[in-house]
Amino acid sequence: MKTEVRSPLDIFNLPQHLVIPLFQRPYVWNLENQWVPLWDDIRRLAELRLQEPSANATHFFGAVVLQAQENQTGTFQPRLIIDGQQRLTTLQLVMDATASVLEARDEDNLARRLEELTHNPAHYVEHENDRLKLRHTNRDRAAFDEVMQADPPVDYEALTHTASLLTQGHEYFCTEVDNWLGAMPGAESHLRAEALTGVLTRGLQLVVIDLQSDENSQEIFETLNARGTPLTAADLIKNFVFQRLDADGTDTAKSYRDDWPFDSVFWERGVSAGRYLISRSSLFLNQWLVSRVGEEISPRQTFARFKHFTEHEAAQSMTSLLPIIKQQADQYQRWTERAGEPNSPLNTVELNVYRLHASELEVLKPVLIWLHEPGSNHHQTVIDRVVNACESWVMRRVLTRLGTSDLGRVVADLIKSHRQIASENLTEAVRSYLTRLNATSTYWPGDEQVIEEIKTQPVYRRFKRGRLRVFLEAIEDHLRGFTGAKPLGNERVSRIGYPIEHLMPQKWEANWPVENPLEQENRRDHIHRLGNLTLLTHALNGKVSNGPWLGDNGKRALIDTHDVFLLNRRLRDISGQGWTEQQIDDRTHALIECLLLTWPVPEGHVGEVKDQPAGPTASVTLKQLVSAGFLIPGTELRSRSGNWKDIPAIVNNDASLSLDGQRFTTPSGAGHYLRKGATNGWHFWLLPDGQRLSVLRDEFLLGRQRPNVSLDA
Repeated sequence: MKTEVRSPLDIFNLPQHLVIPLFQRPYVWNLENQWVPLWDDIRRLAELRLQEPSANATHFFGAVVLQAQENQTGTFQPRLIIDGQQRLTTLQLVMDATASVLEARDEDNLARRLEELTHNPAHYVEHENDRLKLRHTNRDRAAFDEVMQADPPVDYEALTHTASLLTQGHEYFCTEVDNWLGAMPGAESHLRAEALTGVLTRGLQLVVIDLQSDENSQEIFETLNARGTPLTAADLIKNFVFQRLDADGTDTAKSYRDDWPFDSVFWERGVSAGRYLISRSSLFLNQWLVSRVGEEISPRQTFARFKHFTEHEAAQSMTSLLPIIKQQADQYQRWTERAGEPNSPLNTVELNVYRLHASELEVLKPVLIWLHEPGSNHHQTVIDRVVNACESWVMRRVLTRLGTSDLGRVVADLIKSHRQIASENLTEAVRSYLTRLNATSTYWPGDEQVIEEIKTQPVYRRFKRGRLRVFLEAIEDHLRGFTGAKPLGNERVSRIGYPIEHLMPQKWEANWPVENPLEQENRRDHIHRLGNLTLLTHALNGKVSNGPWLGDNGKRALIDTHDVFLLNRRLRDISGQGWTEQQIDDRTHALIECLLLTWPVPEGHVGEVKDQPAGPTASVTLKQLVSAGFLIPGTELRSRSGNWKDIPAIVNNDASLSLDGQRFTTPSGAGHYLRKGATNGWHFWLLPDGQRLSVLRDEFLLGRQRPNVSLDA
């Protein structure tokens, strides 16, 4: 290995072929992040050279790794670009674009200096494909060859690959060079052209690592990209895979063409995975690896774990493993694309993928990949049952707002511990495994917990719209018979993002008034509950909005006449006298039952937890504090300071609060009345000793003993 600092003239001077291997990622540099900063550096150096001709200022442009190739025939001895292809490609674009501008300005000698660095001399060229010194072999080849061999001045609109980043980059640099040279007198324009040519040939400095053909280029590649790398895990794996294939004597061009599935827009798209935004190809390779080794793997560790797996654990060569990866990647893509089709009938796996995506979750993907591993031969019924059990486990945790961050570890262990289980026993084994989970961070919630968590929760505020819509769609599908043995309807609800509508509107004061503050508080408490929510078509949603419930043009009549959802079919029967808080509660219970049947648990499962912490703060009531002796009836609570009246809230014997002649059942309701806006009453109201009311709530949750709070400050 030889390492030197070189200029573009040193790198590109000789007749040669610098080959970008087909397994390298495509050209990705763009205007904002790379082209503009690079041109600013080039222009700055050229202007400095004009001001101080003896300065010969330079700019460091990074490092590249080149490797000689053995047993090559023909005129040129090619070298592979192991790392730095983005830099070298961009340099070629800048030099060729500048040469095009200089030729148009009759600066033939300067243009020729640059052309000699981008194009091999004619007397060395036996075939037209040998003309360019930099050779792309991946999908960028056609666009690069076209723009680099176009006759100046280049008519970019006439090119076939006008949308390519390579073409756009060439045009950008051409425009900037032409503008910078300007319409100056001949002598001054020539000086500027000379300064620019000098920068492009000798002013940019690169560290060039030259490897012999027998040196380990993969090790160098990994080291250079170990920290702060813009390369994805898929990029690193791609380079590693094809280096291995080449070392094994495999036809890499054929393998790349037939078995590498990830060079498309679908796989290059960014996907959120927890704290990381990574390419879909990298995410798939991570999930595929989890499905193989049964370990939770951080996205940042994907490449290292893949390398170790293929070198030390896989009982297959890379030549036989790569087609398997492609087969499963193609299947993964079909699942994803089908899940994104709003009206297509979905099978169990495709529906699971849709629900995961809508809920912004990826946790079950390794299970899907594992169940469909070539050679596993699981019957579709077994696959469906296992997927349904796992989906119930995850969605019940989402419904009860339990964390999902530790589920990846469970998924990995589930795969590892069930890999050798016979297919006929797999369903029961997976269900049994999930029911045995008893830690707060991983357990499978039972029916009672789901009911208790959902029945009074303002779910419209608690869940992101995507997740909430999944719940309502699942309820509609259940009512259409899709959780029974045979669907009653012909198809599931369309997944087109139907609006979520409040039956009793959020702005209820105009058409749904109540006079008593206690009733007002109760109404506010019910507005965002599950039973007050539904799906409507976009057209109908705009019509009903905040209008009244009854009347010929009321919500009830419009929904009954125009709506298509079974979710709303019974509303007319149960709301002839109006839509009330009691009906919201009744409907909430009915809808929860649909969710429990959509995502059932095995018979007898209750979801016991051994490390159960205190319940969420939202479940604590004033009545609990009074009953436990943490709060004495008659205590005066004072509001924190602010722009409102200093009116005390008195604790009553029934644990309600009296305030300004009104009664309230929650501290937040009393605070809302005083502040005329949404209020966290636990922090708003102060005890006689000046502490927040939340102090009592927290001590109650911790199970501490506390003497009754004195009535006097």
